[in-house]
Amino acid sequence: MKKFFPVYVRVPLIFFIVFALMEYFIDSGDKPAFVKFPMVALFLFVFLFILIAIEITLSAVNRVMYQLLSPEEKAQKELEESLSFKESTWFKNLMHKLTKTEPIEKEADLLMDHDYDGIKELDNNLPPWWVYLFYICIIFGVIYVIRYDVLGADDQEMELKKEMAQAKIDVAEYMKTAPDLMDEKTVVLLTDAPSLEEGKTIFTTNCAACHRADAGGQIGPNLTDDKWILGGGIKNLFHTITNGGRDGKGMIAWKGTLKPKEIQKVASYILSLQGSNPKDPKESEGEVWVDDSAPKKDAATAAPKDTTEVKK
Repeated sequence: MKKFFPVYVRVPLIFFIVFALMEYFIDSGDKPAFVKFPMVALFLFVFLFILIAIEITLSAVNRVMYQLLSPEEKAQKELEESLSFKESTWFKNLMHKLTKTEPIEKEADLLMDHDYDGIKELDNNLPPWWVYLFYICIIFGVIYVIRYDVLGADDQEMELKKEMAQAKIDVAEYMKTAPDLMDEKTVVLLTDAPSLEEGKTIFTTNCAACHRADAGGQIGPNLTDDKWILGGGIKNLFHTITNGGRDGKGMIAWKGTLKPKEIQKVASYILSLQGSNPKDPKESEGEVWVDDSAPKKDAATAAPKDTTEVKK
């Protein structure tokens, strides 16, 4: 084997096999294991050093052992080393164990009485590799039938359905905390000062040209009153900014320019301007929007009390 795998092939091959196994089994995230964990790099260095030392030691031992051989043994060893891969002794022994072939000299002992137009039949045994593979297939078939037909384990279709259902749950959970995957169904109104300040900056940069810096309306509608063309509230406003306004006469879609988190901030800032009453606002457009999801007040408790009622 050393002839076909010399030391300059054997050492790197063994080292990279060990290296690949460590990278596979050690969870190091997005970094290689030997970078994230210095002890792994130290182990690999020591392993390579020991591997080279073993090869040097074995090479020295082989040279000493060769010098101790008799001339006849040296000639025999040189003859074996000069043989090709298929002529080597270990290869022939391996093939004989796998096939159990008989030498051509024993063909007469295997010859059967059948004769088909001069074609004779030999009574050879089945190759062991075929027999073992046949037995393995039988065992596998029995286990398969018991597992899936008797015990009712999940088949591939059921496993796929379960994995798809779990994937939907995982995506929904991830969407709740992933700002860049936010949509109008998961967006929430922001009220903290830093977010509103960032929203103001985004509005001034991108929206003021059409809606004025105070959001009183210019080319675009007034954003400070209680009337909306496409619906008010954080969810409707997020959808409108993301996908654009009315076809042909509304504003463009900003989803290609602004990230979902930025759209959330500018929408929250716009809603914070409700009732700010800017100077000379544009005439209101659309309809008054009422949040159907907001809790409704009881008419009896909401009615103003008559302070002129005579007490009895």
